[in-house]
Amino acid sequence: MAQIRHIVISNFRCIEKLEWFPSAGINCLIGPGDAGKSSVLDAIDYCLGARRTVQFNDADFHGLDVATPVTIAITIGDLSDALKSVDTYGQFVRSFDAATGAIDDEPEAGKETVLTVQLSVGSDLDPVWTLISDRAKAQGLSRNLTWGDRTRLSPTRIGALADHNLAWRRGSVLNRLTEEKADTSAALAGAARDARKAFGDLADAQLGETLKLVADTARELGIPAGDKLKAMLDAHSVSFSGGTVALHGENGVPLRALGVGSTRLLVAGLQRKAAQESSVLLVDELEHGLEPHRIIRLLGSIGAKELPPPIQAFVTTHSPVALRELRGDQLWVARKLPGAHKLDLVGTADPIQGTIRAHPEAFLSRSVLVCEGASEVGLVRGLDLYFTSCGNPSINAAGVALVDAGGVSKIYGRANVIRNLGFRAASLRDDDVQPDHAEEALFTLNGGSVFKWAPAQALEHAIFFGVSDAAVHQLLERAVELHGEELIGEHITAASQNALTLAACRGPVTPQARQTLATAAKWKKNAWFKTVTWMEDAARDIVGPDYQNANQDFRAMIDAIFQWCYSV
Repeated sequence: MAQIRHIVISNFRCIEKLEWFPSAGINCLIGPGDAGKSSVLDAIDYCLGARRTVQFNDADFHGLDVATPVTIAITIGDLSDALKSVDTYGQFVRSFDAATGAIDDEPEAGKETVLTVQLSVGSDLDPVWTLISDRAKAQGLSRNLTWGDRTRLSPTRIGALADHNLAWRRGSVLNRLTEEKADTSAALAGAARDARKAFGDLADAQLGETLKLVADTARELGIPAGDKLKAMLDAHSVSFSGGTVALHGENGVPLRALGVGSTRLLVAGLQRKAAQESSVLLVDELEHGLEPHRIIRLLGSIGAKELPPPIQAFVTTHSPVALRELRGDQLWVARKLPGAHKLDLVGTADPIQGTIRAHPEAFLSRSVLVCEGASEVGLVRGLDLYFTSCGNPSINAAGVALVDAGGVSKIYGRANVIRNLGFRAASLRDDDVQPDHAEEALFTLNGGSVFKWAPAQALEHAIFFGVSDAAVHQLLERAVELHGEELIGEHITAASQNALTLAACRGPVTPQARQTLATAAKWKKNAWFKTVTWMEDAARDIVGPDYQNANQDFRAMIDAIFQWCYSV
C-alpha cells in the first residue's frame, strides 16, 4: 500500500513554492477559497496519475512565468518488494527518515526505502516524468516508473464526474478490485443484436467476485444499487472498448445514472477495497452532491475514525459538517505567504479540538472575529444587515466569520487557537469583567486586534449610553414586546432600587434612565437581548437606523470593528 511521504511543488498555478510532509491517513485541506487547495490535489494527480500526457498552458505557471519550469516532486514510501528491487529501480531507491523528514540518496538501514517521482514542465509545455536520484544522475542514468507500476500506484481521483470509475476503463477503480478481466470479444462476436444480453450472461461468471464486492460496498453505504449487480454492455458507449463494460443494477440501469453524491460515495468505498498497491485517494470538495449524513458516511468509509488508517486520502472541503467529523490531526490549514505556500496541521490539543467542534466555520474563513458572547455576535450581524441594505459591502463577502466564545473567560482560549494557526483574528469583549490579561497580551503580541467597550462598560451600557433618546425608547419597547411589561417593569424597578418604573422610563431619557435600562437589560435571568436573534433584530431595526444619531464614542468603536472586517 504505497503512500506519499513528501511533496514539493514549485511554480505551479498560485503555488510559488510548497514543501509538505503529509500524514498517513486523511489529509483534509481547509481554509479560505483560492488558497491553492485544489491545486495541491491536481499536482498529486498530474505527477502520479497513470496518463501518457497532461495538457498544460501558460496559466499553469505561477504568475505566467514560463521561463521557470513547473516541478512537482513526490516521494513514495511503503513500497512493495517489486518496487524496492535493486534489479528494477536499484539506482533510484532512496531512504526516508520519518523522524526528521530527511531524504537521502543512499538507502540506509533503519530508514524507509522510497522512490521520488518528478514531473517537470518547461516553456514548451511538454510534461516529462522522471525518477529523482543524484546517484543515478551522476552516472548519466534516467528513467521513469514502468507503465505497469504507474498504473498500480496511480491515485484514484473522485471529481464531479466520478462515473468514469463505474466501468472497466483504463485506470478505473474496478480494474483494481480484483485480477478478473472481461473478454468483450466473446460476446460481441456473437450477434450484435443480442450482444448486450449475451455479454451480461457471460460477465456474471467472469466478473463475479468484483460484482459481489461492489454490491456489498453499495449496501454498506446505503446506496440503492440492488443486491445482484450485472456487468453489461453500456448502450451509452459509442464504441466497443474498455468502457463498453460498465456496472448495471439488477434492473439493467447503468450505475452511472446514480446521482453525483451516490457515485462519489460508492467510488470512495470501492477505493478502500482496492487499496493494495495504491492506497491514495483524491477528493476535491468532498461534500459535493452529498447530504450531511452522507458526508459523515463517506468519511467513515475511508477510515476517518480508524487507527491505523486504511488508506491515505487527500481531500478538500468547505463543509462545517466534515470539520466536525474530523480530528485536528487530519486537518491542514492552507495559507499563502509571500513567496511560498504553507500547510499547517491544526492539531488535537483540547482548546483546538473544542474550537473545531464548536465553530468549524471559523476554519473556513479569511478572518475571524471572536466575540465574548451571543449578543456581540448578534450586534455585528444586525449592523451588517443594516449597512448592507444601505449599499455597503457585507462582512460575509470579506470572508469574516463570527465566533461566540461563550464568556470572557473563554474568549482567548478560542482566539489564540485561531490566531496561532495563521488566521487573521480579532476579539470583541465587554470591559465590566476582565479576561486573563496574559492571554490577551499573547493574542495582541501575535498580531490579534482587540475591541472593547469603554472602561467598565458591558455591551448593554455601550448601546443604551450610545444611541439617541428615540432609539432608547425603541429598544425599551422591543424588550417589552419580547418579554412582556411585567417582567421588564420588575427588572427596571430592581435595577434602579425602586427609584424608577417602566412608566418613568417611557418618559424623558435621563442619564439615570440610561444607566437603569442598561443594567436591567443585562439581568442574569431573562436578559433582554442575550440571544443572537434578539440582538441581531434590534441592531438591524433600531441601532443601525439610529447610527448617525449615536454619540461619537459609540460610532468610533463600531467604525473600527467594521473597518477591521473590511481590511482583508
